[in-house]
Amino acid sequence: MEPSQPSQPTPPPSGGPQSGGGPGAGGWPAPGPYTSPGMPYGPPGPVPYGQPPHRSTNGFAVASLVAGLVCCVPPLGLVLGLVALPRIRKRDQNGKGLAIAGIALSVVSSLLLVAGLVSGGFRTAYESFKEGVDEASRSRSAFALRPGQCFTDHSKGEEYATDVRVVDCAGPHDGEVSGTFKVTGIATWPGDDALEDIADERCEPINAAYAMDTWAIPRSVGLSYYQPSRESWRLGDREVTCAFTGEKPFSGSVRSDTTRLTLDQEHFLLSLNPIETVGYREPEEDPDEDFEANRQWARELLAAIDSARAGVRDRDWPGTSKPALAALGKELDTASKRWRAMTAATDAEAYWEGYEAAWDALPEDLGAEARTALGLTGTPPADEGTQA
Repeated sequence: MEPSQPSQPTPPPSGGPQSGGGPGAGGWPAPGPYTSPGMPYGPPGPVPYGQPPHRSTNGFAVASLVAGLVCCVPPLGLVLGLVALPRIRKRDQNGKGLAIAGIALSVVSSLLLVAGLVSGGFRTAYESFKEGVDEASRSRSAFALRPGQCFTDHSKGEEYATDVRVVDCAGPHDGEVSGTFKVTGIATWPGDDALEDIADERCEPINAAYAMDTWAIPRSVGLSYYQPSRESWRLGDREVTCAFTGEKPFSGSVRSDTTRLTLDQEHFLLSLNPIETVGYREPEEDPDEDFEANRQWARELLAAIDSARAGVRDRDWPGTSKPALAALGKELDTASKRWRAMTAATDAEAYWEGYEAAWDALPEDLGAEARTALGLTGTPPADEGTQA
């Protein structure tokens, strides 16, 4: 059976419009060029009847509205709006409403700006903003503190510092940062006690290097530190901040490190400070209770005295300080003899016999004149409630 043939459409009257005709000349329009799926089709045909052509939005109108909304550049929005209106009319573009809105907002913002400048309101607002920024820059975590900064801590006895503020070292402050270090080699939270042991061991030499002129440190000021909490440790915090803090606020910086000392001052302090450091380590038990511990400590102090003797004797000191350094050398010679005799004791009774004479040869103001001659603090820190 043959396939049926489609009937041919009746041709329209000649000279009339084509409607519903077939393909070809005078019929349906020929299809555009075929493209593969995903590729663009051919050039677009004419705009369908009854649909207006697309009108672009004037860029100056948009910019005028944006500038009008931004209060710091209101005149710019006014100018852009006035430029946009004639262009919109000439080019038959969209955006007239945007331009008018931008002009209106710019006029209002300009008037407010003028009023603020005349009344001083903007200056007051700026000063308040600046004060707030300054306040925010001073308030920080204890772990954001850096060496040389002085601070107040208003945490009110909380276990961990939460309200630390940087202040001028010349005025009253609770502490001064001497340095920082990171805890390494520990993966899991070690506990507060373990961190305290690490901080005690690591912060002591940091503080000693930061404040070498120990006589410039008030009696009530001592070693302190801020360590990570369990929560901050989980977030990766491993930093310990070492500091000098006081029982009550103190004024003035205690810093006297290599950046602030002369070579002569540094050499003097490196020679004499070990005597003071070892002296503070005297055993709590009497020689009657632990004779060997006391004799071992006396030997360590004797070694510090002999080291200081060599440091004082072997340096060519400035001319004005030579007499004071020579006198100090003689004091150290006498102290060395007395402490050597005490370390030779064979029992607690002999140790006690030489104890007082040894300390008398090493008085608290040992080297006071030499310190003054070198420009260091010449007076030991006074005990609380006494005058120096």
